[in-house]
Amino acid sequence: MKDTRNNPEFNLNIRGNLRNFRTPLVMSILNVTPDSFYDGGKHMGLEDMRGGIANMVQNGADIIDIGGYSTRPGASEISIQEEIDRVLPAIKFIKKNFPQTLISLDTFRSEVAQVGLENDVDIVNDVSGGRLDENMFSVVSKFKAPYILMHMRGKPTNMQDLTKYKNVFTDVAKELSEQILEATKAGINDIIIDPGFGFAKTLEQNFELFAHLNKFQAFEKPLLIGISRKSMIYKLLESTSKDSLNGTTVLNTLALERGAKILRVHDTKEAKEAIKLWQATTH
Repeated sequence: MKDTRNNPEFNLNIRGNLRNFRTPLVMSILNVTPDSFYDGGKHMGLEDMRGGIANMVQNGADIIDIGGYSTRPGASEISIQEEIDRVLPAIKFIKKNFPQTLISLDTFRSEVAQVGLENDVDIVNDVSGGRLDENMFSVVSKFKAPYILMHMRGKPTNMQDLTKYKNVFTDVAKELSEQILEATKAGINDIIIDPGFGFAKTLEQNFELFAHLNKFQAFEKPLLIGISRKSMIYKLLESTSKDSLNGTTVLNTLALERGAKILRVHDTKEAKEAIKLWQATTH
């Protein structure tokens, strides 16, 4: 197994330009939804959305991940058109005002991905890993876009009923491998993997998976970690998502030590600081 902790060989081909991972990247979360678990409603208004984006960029966001459909358990279903209507203003605002900032579109619907890519979205972030929409791989392949392939079972509405694993790391790795193979066959060349913390995993399984995080380096693909303010932190600490910044930073730092190349976070400044401090210890 290769040690990729400081390995610069990973590159993303983004619209013909190579982006490397010599320094891990921060993906800032922009939920334009009323019901996301931590920041639901925070960026629904046009001015709030614009202010949130400007703050993320000012604090050093490398990627802004725009989501218009909440994937928390029990979230409301919305139409494809409503999801498009939520995300498009943010996409256009970033492209016009912060063209150097990469845009990721958090969607599992190929129709939404298609519209986003037509409007210059750089990356598609699919929580279902291609399992919820049979057309997703072909759409991403057509645009030759990087694709974040996350592990999840079922749908957000029933995923927590699907947590039976023989061995959580082995089973997750196997299921990711199957989807990576399908995506590669469809012509997707730039794949980022996400173990899917909190998606079809119990509290104990989340931490067992995290304990084996370094083994995902065997895939030889960039590893994204999204644990920001999630219940695996605040339930263990008997706290709340609002009080989980310190726990998030601790786990993000451990994730960097175990090979993470992208941190998906609500708190941009703190994640950038964690990366800077971690890098100072690796020389």
